[in-house]
Amino acid sequence: MRALQVSELSGPEAVRVTDVEEPEPSHQLTPGEGVLIDVRAAGVSFPDVLQTRGLYQYKPDLPFVPGAEVAGTVRSAPEGSGFSPGDRVAGVTMLGGMAQVAVAPAYMTFTLPESLDWAQGAGLVFNYHTAHFALVRRGRLRGGERVLVHGAAGGVGTASIQVARAVGAEVVAIVSTDAKESVAREAGADHVLRSDGEWLEGAKALGGIDVVLDPVGGDRFTDSLRSLREEGRLVVVGFTGGAIPEVKVNRLLLRNTEVVGAGWGAYVIPRRDVVRGTGEALDAMIAAGFVRPVIGARFGLEQGAEALRLIDERGATGKVVLDVQPGD
Repeated sequence: MRALQVSELSGPEAVRVTDVEEPEPSHQLTPGEGVLIDVRAAGVSFPDVLQTRGLYQYKPDLPFVPGAEVAGTVRSAPEGSGFSPGDRVAGVTMLGGMAQVAVAPAYMTFTLPESLDWAQGAGLVFNYHTAHFALVRRGRLRGGERVLVHGAAGGVGTASIQVARAVGAEVVAIVSTDAKESVAREAGADHVLRSDGEWLEGAKALGGIDVVLDPVGGDRFTDSLRSLREEGRLVVVGFTGGAIPEVKVNRLLLRNTEVVGAGWGAYVIPRRDVVRGTGEALDAMIAAGFVRPVIGARFGLEQGAEALRLIDERGATGKVVLDVQPGD
């Protein structure tokens, strides 16, 4: 089968399309419980970029096929999984997704509604499960609250806007360009503020923030704390800005605020009930019309290096997807 392969840790330019053996229907997280998927589309994300340089926490042996999320049709599934050959699914593979055939553990595989296409399916699990976990479970977001989303035009950002709107929250999106403002508004943001402007003052003028979702870190962190109302929560989901910030805990004490970590993968892998519960909640949000993944760029499998480079250079909006086997 055709697949993208990383054979040296020199960044996106080292990724090449090659012929590799098809995977066996098993999975490292759940041996013997893998769903074999004929991949139609594969998601591309920032951890994939980090893996091409050996900078991600999970460091597979060389050579390897990158890619952690796919959409396609079931070729085979273990007994009792609830899936049958031909079913439309979206799944988390952890590795090996940028290929014509991939394997996902059964509990990380989800029925793909007919209302979503293959590209949207490839952008569904990582981003939307992360957003739901961060906002609802860790951030305890409730209807009527106001949430501020940094990096709001990205994959996690647009997912967070839609999940927050589905919960009944008011959404303030932080973006860096006019084009990204359009993406955030398309995703459903109620207010859009510029990261290169006085966004803190704008957030305060709205009456302050109940929950901040921060995948950026860096210099914005302290101002994010300052934007919180009393009993507000700042939820940390990543550090795409590069720098890992530090918090002066007196800021938390004075206004009774919280800094909350949201590490989706490490938390849910041993908790299948959480994974399935989130999937059911998202199914309801899809049916209600709130969740519809925003696809920012699509590439063919042979353009994998270009797709990774777009993310590496911070040029991506929405979800970046590879059309592995194009078609209906």
